[in-house]
Amino acid sequence: MPVRVLKPTTSMNRSGAALASLRADPAFNPSTDLLVLVDDFQIPCGTFRLRPDGSSGGHNGLKSIEAALQSQAYARLRIGVGPLPEGAGDWSEYVLAPFTPEQVQQVETLMPQMVDAVIKWVREGIK
Repeated sequence: MPVRVLKPTTSMNRSGAALASLRADPAFNPSTDLLVLVDDFQIPCGTFRLRPDGSSGGHNGLKSIEAALQSQAYARLRIGVGPLPEGAGDWSEYVLAPFTPEQVQQVETLMPQMVDAVIKWVREGIK
């Protein structure tokens, strides 16, 4: 299956809707043909985690995708944006706020590793 980049048409919290065209394709297999990239405030900024499946971990976008697929069997690359600062009352405001200069540097430093992980997933899948 060719690589396609799908962007949510509304918000990340309703990402499952973006999968409608893929679900209609009988050749589509979420466990091998789908890689979802998401931010995760439970993972430290400057780190990422690539897994072949798993729970949403409370991430609303992943919950939407799981509901659309009726499965947790799809790869996800979680990009750390955490931890939440002490005293942060609203996590949604935190994850939607612009990165600090330090966070920008951490993510830019991590970018080559993430790109390599995605390329490896495209070529070999997740083992």
